[in-house]
Amino acid sequence: MNIYELIKTRKSVRAFQDRDVPEDVLMKLLGAARMAPSAKNFQEWRFIIVRNSATRAKLAEAAKGQKFVAEAPVVIACCAETDWHVMSCGQLCYPIDLAIAIDHLTLAAVEEGLGACWVGAFYEDKVRDILEIPRNIRVVELLPLGYPQDSAPVEKSRLPLTAIVKREKWHD
Repeated sequence: MNIYELIKTRKSVRAFQDRDVPEDVLMKLLGAARMAPSAKNFQEWRFIIVRNSATRAKLAEAAKGQKFVAEAPVVIACCAETDWHVMSCGQLCYPIDLAIAIDHLTLAAVEEGLGACWVGAFYEDKVRDILEIPRNIRVVELLPLGYPQDSAPVEKSRLPLTAIVKREKWHD
């Protein structure tokens, strides 16, 4: 697929086949994440691969009982080892940089026939305890990953470009 097809095809997957994700494919996805740009090339992202079913079940509970988290064959805890650097525009680097890396990973997943779902509804302290993550590390997203039960495309409801694009200045 070309990049535009990947972007159009990517969807949030919450139902997975009972099928393992090969390690070499997982490493390709994480390699794609690693190639993402980051502010000052800090590369603050860190990823914890969780395959153990009991641990995935605990993560599902920490994710406010979202059962599909446990049903995915892999959950990636997307973390940041950060020094809290703030860009001159006033934004923290790590959430933006990690989002770019996760986006690279999820688009690569589509290319490999996989699906994922960004999960931000979770209790960070519980995830830290489950995965023995030090307190100085931020857990930014959980990413259940696997082969989708339904690979059919979905119609995406998006605002028209005229609603989101301004020219030269912000005006109606």
